[in-house]
Amino acid sequence: MTWKIGDEFRTAAGRWRITDIGSRVIVAIRIDEVKVGGTSAKTLTGEQADKAGWLDGPPYGVAEIVFDEDDQQAIEKA
Repeated sequence: MTWKIGDEFRTAAGRWRITDIGSRVIVAIRIDEVKVGGTSAKTLTGEQADKAGWLDGPPYGVAEIVFDEDDQQAIEKA
């Protein structure tokens, strides 16, 4: 698949937005459910997180996850 920053995709874990692309990896943030707050974490819906600015970046206020070549086999384009 050909990807660009800002594209969205789904995995069994949820919905993601690409934030960076490497030669063999993509980096993404989860956008359907967002955990914020460190040790006293709470979970926000994607809409709540977007309104609060958690999905704005870079830098992003949520964890970016790396998907390598093997992980990308389980991705379906949104």
